[in-house]
Amino acid sequence: MLDPLAGVGPLRFGMDPAQVREALEDAGVRPELTVRTGDSLEYYREPGLTAFYAPGPRLAAVLIDATGGPLLRLGDVELVARVPSEARADIRRLALLDGAEVRVNFHGEPEVPAWGLSVCAVQEWGHSSTGHMERRDNMITGLLATGPELAGDPWNTEPVARLIRPSHDRRTPPDPPPVTADRDRPRWECSPLRGVGPLRFGMSPRQVAAALGGREPAGREGHHPFRPGGGRDLDRWELDDEHYDHVGVSAHYWEGADGPELSAVSVHGRTGPQVLFQGIELVGRRPSVVEAELLRHAEEHPLELRYAQQGNVGSVELNVWVRAERVGDGTITGALFCVEQWEYSDD
Repeated sequence: MLDPLAGVGPLRFGMDPAQVREALEDAGVRPELTVRTGDSLEYYREPGLTAFYAPGPRLAAVLIDATGGPLLRLGDVELVARVPSEARADIRRLALLDGAEVRVNFHGEPEVPAWGLSVCAVQEWGHSSTGHMERRDNMITGLLATGPELAGDPWNTEPVARLIRPSHDRRTPPDPPPVTADRDRPRWECSPLRGVGPLRFGMSPRQVAAALGGREPAGREGHHPFRPGGGRDLDRWELDDEHYDHVGVSAHYWEGADGPELSAVSVHGRTGPQVLFQGIELVGRRPSVVEAELLRHAEEHPLELRYAQQGNVGSVELNVWVRAERVGDGTITGALFCVEQWEYSDD
């Protein structure tokens, strides 16, 4: 059970790490600690939760894994491993009865400060017919539960803010565009290690813009590089990414001898072009279907597929990767195409 602002199951906010482990053991769980980051974070693979500690150290928040974490209930509402839209409706109903304010967090899921509750959603994993773990096509809920110190803005307050790396601005709830029908998508060919569609690796930002119709990107991101002697050079700014929303792609750069050079291209699952790789359509489809087609192709051709840490599948040799993007309660595929020297990570 969730005890709002006080604790989660046998864990009470304010406990030190030793008390957390003892409480789990007393509850009949043999806790298996797999990651420890100083006195700020402990991840327990068993029972599937992350404990966040404020100075002391004392327990300030608990993140429950969507896959494998303990089931958690508030009143008659199950909170973990639920279809997100169903959990959202139940939480709003319970909050209405309780007179509690419901906000929307950066996951696009409900957050109730009065309960110290903030829902997250991740892609579900499960066992395949052969027994190995595999990603599924749907999303399920996890949960961040906090004490009163973090309840007002849990994802942006220490220690959670420092230790959870978001995929986008934590302060902006997502407002994704609708999914483009496949018949309305341009069709691009993939040229592994050379480029995709009209884009070729090594292009300058000006050439990329021209190849994509001459329009300016919707947004740019970059960084101040380090000086040779240490510290950031605030007089220089190097371009990292440009986002072309009208095409549904992002261009990624590294600094070359003459300035930024195109080194990778993300094709977005919702709005990007359809990209063909060895005759396989990579974009805007169910991840399990695309993965199955890639595996069949790899059995018949000299292609070695790898799985990255979060389950995205691709070829290290060709640096072509298929990624899953959320669409409501499910997922569709996007893709990433990189130069040979690009070291892919799906963190």
